[in-house]
Amino acid sequence: MRRIVIDCDPGIDDALAITLAHGSPELEILGITTVGGNVSLEKTTANALKLREFLGFPEVPVVPGSPGALLRSRVDAADVHGDSGLGDARLPAHTLPLADGHAVDFIIETLAAHPGEVTLVGIGPLTNVALAVRKEPRIAEWAREFVILGGSYTRGNFTPAAEFNIAADPEAAAIVFAAGWTVTMIGLDVSRSALATGAVVDRMRAMGRLGTDLLVPCVEFYGMVTADDGPAVHDVCAIAYLIDPTLIEIQPAVVEVETVGRFTSGMTVVDFDLRDRIPNALVGTSIDVPRFWELTLSAYAEVARHLPPHPRA
Repeated sequence: MRRIVIDCDPGIDDALAITLAHGSPELEILGITTVGGNVSLEKTTANALKLREFLGFPEVPVVPGSPGALLRSRVDAADVHGDSGLGDARLPAHTLPLADGHAVDFIIETLAAHPGEVTLVGIGPLTNVALAVRKEPRIAEWAREFVILGGSYTRGNFTPAAEFNIAADPEAAAIVFAAGWTVTMIGLDVSRSALATGAVVDRMRAMGRLGTDLLVPCVEFYGMVTADDGPAVHDVCAIAYLIDPTLIEIQPAVVEVETVGRFTSGMTVVDFDLRDRIPNALVGTSIDVPRFWELTLSAYAEVARHLPPHPRA
């Protein structure tokens, strides 16, 4: 079993990723830390708390972190994820409290307590992780692995050059890639292929309350679903990689983050031609989509079978 901390900004695809992690016996979630990103920190944190109770893992701490970028004005993606951040999902209000403390300290303390054992997964802007690295550089040694959903070596989705999670805080991303660990970068080049088509949504719809209250309202809010097309479920790819790394082809590379370009701020500049350089990243290049969906939908079905009773039932 791989022990993980999920740093996230729920977010539709974050919610789908957390659901996959919870439904996978290969993973143990030690904590969820939140950051401002897709929507405000207040909303991403509330969404994480709602998901924890709806899905049924009340023992996992949810710890809030940074509300915005290190040096820049906060941006969001509410136009994509809806005002709440979770599209049309119908989740009850949370009743359990936040954990004490700050996400940065939680990340440091968890990795320090289990050196070499915990994988850190960043599926939002990298502000919390950058602050953790600055405060305690040894987390780069303590982490078993650091996996992100972010970046691209082709084109962006927030700007023509930059993917949202990197563009939201390029300075934080630059710190993280220079921290001395190997960043496993699952970016748009992989996640754009993981489409929730009609057949996928039909299987979700058959999963009872999990499907009707969370999965389907999220996916259908995200974009048009047809027989052969549908929205990409980006963050889910990073969690799927942890469960089965053979799903995604990766290549070593040197990655630099552009922070000053007029048109390219937030771009991940990926050089696969290492020459005599040591790579600082493993970059995803392709994904086995049928196997990805079989793994993901099987885990969702497991969650659906064990979903806690509705609080009003």
